Amino acid sequence: MAALPHGKKVMKKEYCGLFGIHDHPEAARMTYFGLYALQHRGQESAGIVTWDGSRIREQKGMGLVGDIFSEKHLGHQLKGTIASGHLRYSTTGASLLRNAQPFLVRFKDISIAISHNGNLVNTTEIRQELEQQGSIFQTTMDSEIIVHLLSRNMNGNSLEDALKKALQKVKGAYTLLIMANDKLIAVRDPNGFRPMSIGRLGDSYVFASETCAFDLLEAEYLRCVQPGEMVVVENGRLESTQFAEVSEPSPCVFELIYFARPDSIVFDDEVYHARKEMGRALAREAPVEADYVMPFPDSGVYAAVGYARESGIPFEMAMIRNHYVGRTFIQPSQDMRDFGVRVKLNPARSMIRDKKILIVEDSIVRGTTIRTRVKKLRELGAKEIHMRVSCPPIKHPCYYGIDFSSKGELIAANQSVEDIAEFIGLDSLHYLSVDGLLASLNSNRSFCLACFNGTYPVPPSPNCDKLCLEW
Repeated sequence: MAALPHGKKVMKKEYCGLFGIHDHPEAARMTYFGLYALQHRGQESAGIVTWDGSRIREQKGMGLVGDIFSEKHLGHQLKGTIASGHLRYSTTGASLLRNAQPFLVRFKDISIAISHNGNLVNTTEIRQELEQQGSIFQTTMDSEIIVHLLSRNMNGNSLEDALKKALQKVKGAYTLLIMANDKLIAVRDPNGFRPMSIGRLGDSYVFASETCAFDLLEAEYLRCVQPGEMVVVENGRLESTQFAEVSEPSPCVFELIYFARPDSIVFDDEVYHARKEMGRALAREAPVEADYVMPFPDSGVYAAVGYARESGIPFEMAMIRNHYVGRTFIQPSQDMRDFGVRVKLNPARSMIRDKKILIVEDSIVRGTTIRTRVKKLRELGAKEIHMRVSCPPIKHPCYYGIDFSSKGELIAANQSVEDIAEFIGLDSLHYLSVDGLLASLNSNRSFCLACFNGTYPVPPSPNCDKLCLEW
């Protein structure tokens, strides 16, 4: 699901969250709570579909989970023992209700609901080919391409075989959760860009993008869906097949740096521990004299804890977050461009004057928001302001589902570290090295580092840049 419509560009944002449960009497309610735990992965739209033994039921809407679903939906309308849910932040496709997922289709006697996390890099070519062959698309999502490919391979094939054939055509990042009548199918692309975990709740199997959803339901975490694996749950049984060869998995390292909730296990790494280790690595790479270490909540908190412990410098929360600011907060006027920044975070004034401050951040994309915050600290009398960033400089766009701006808007793609420090207003700036980042992770595996080094595990098509700006 790749980029923003109509040429709009933003800083990094969450992308999508998936949750599914098979054979549970309160399937819709469990899915609601699962999505609630995953809300950080997408706040644009949400949907839940259920299977009641004869038909699919659905409820989708724009906004947050708690605003879309009511007791009327969970207790009465969404009947069934199998359910699948999706949270969306648009990367491909406009912000419209018709682009909300799960995406529903019917082929002969099979009702199919598909949810997708990730982004395909050959969307334009496949869509043009399908349209030339007579396919009519209802949405602008790349996810719909998988549905069309699936239907073209259904004649004479089982659903699982048709899906395997369809996935041979697509390239890029796709973690899929598919409900087809009484089956629930989880699929992860051969590179394993996006996470998906399997759990158990009593006699029910559950799937989720992150294990924090299992914790809320008190479900047992079993394992990750492996790259190139298809997991099918039917009649209470779980069966696994390898649908694609896997040469070298390349899961997205940004899950561990920023996206995943810190209480989750992602790619078999404990996110909280990984972020603290990144902070420790930063303290070893770039020590500095400071009165205290502070984060900008909530980004950088756990790396800041790690830096403080490794360096021995006290940890302070000198920036206070307003937890009651929603995504629909309306700015009073256009000339108050930084008002949205100030309303979310405000410094504790007594902690700032004449202090040497060390800020730990998880990343810098454009630098404009951080610049506003640093300017405020200067105005309040900070003596020195240093910054340490718990990931390497982001120099290249992501084509696999993270909405980084185009290369032209990535500050590290166009400026040196010294120039970035001057632009933000810092006395010093240091980014964690790639080696330091990888050493912070428990997983003995390779990761996708394309946003840092420009080496793309799955090369994007020539039209991918155009797609990311126009769709």
